[in-house]
Amino acid sequence: QVQLVESGGGSVQAGGSLRLSCVVSGYTYSRYCMAWFRQVPGKEREGVAAIDSNGSRSYATSVNGRFAISQDNAAKTLYLQMNSLKPEATAMYFCAALQPWQRGITIIWYSRESYNYWGQGTQVTVSS
Repeated sequence: QVQLVESGGGSVQAGGSLRLSCVVSGYTYSRYCMAWFRQVPGKEREGVAAIDSNGSRSYATSVNGRFAISQDNAAKTLYLQMNSLKPEATAMYFCAALQPWQRGITIIWYSRESYNYWGQGTQVTVSS
């Protein structure tokens, strides 16, 4: 079992920055994919960014150049640095993990069905 616990959400004015963290505990595999999703009430959960065990990164077009996903393998922590925040970034942000990521399996990083573990979420509110 893998447990994911997010933190770092809060309220910020437009143009500000936040860094989200996701601590991973439990047994982890050497081949995986980790991602950040966000969801606004009444809307679909949206993939924001992903990083895999090789360090390859993917971003949603709407955040590319402003958000950065990273990981500290020693601390078993995933991060999302969010800069130049806009009010439309207001959402609950979720950490997701695909563990293990079996060889030969292709995934759609921005699809929630690709992931088998989820955190409880952390709220981000951006005011104008």
